Amino acid sequence: MPKIYINRNICKECRICIEFCPVKILRISDETNKLGYHPAVVTDESRCILCYLCERYCPEFAIVVKK
Repeated sequence: MPKIYINRNICKECRICIEFCPVKILRISDETNKLGYHPAVVTDESRCILCYLCERYCPEFAIVVKK
C-alpha cells in the first residue's frame, strides 16, 4: 500500500497537490501549522495510484510518496 508523507510544518496551503491529484484523496486540514497555514492532508491513502503528481508539483517539497 502506498504511503503519503506530508510535512505539515512546511506546507503553505497552495492547493497544487489537491488540484493535480487524479483520484482526489487530498484536502486542506481544518488545523493550522506553525506558519499559520492549513496544510494538506490525505483522506484515503488506500486509493493512491502512485502517480507522484502531488510530490512532483509541491513547490515546498513537503510531500513524499513511498511504495
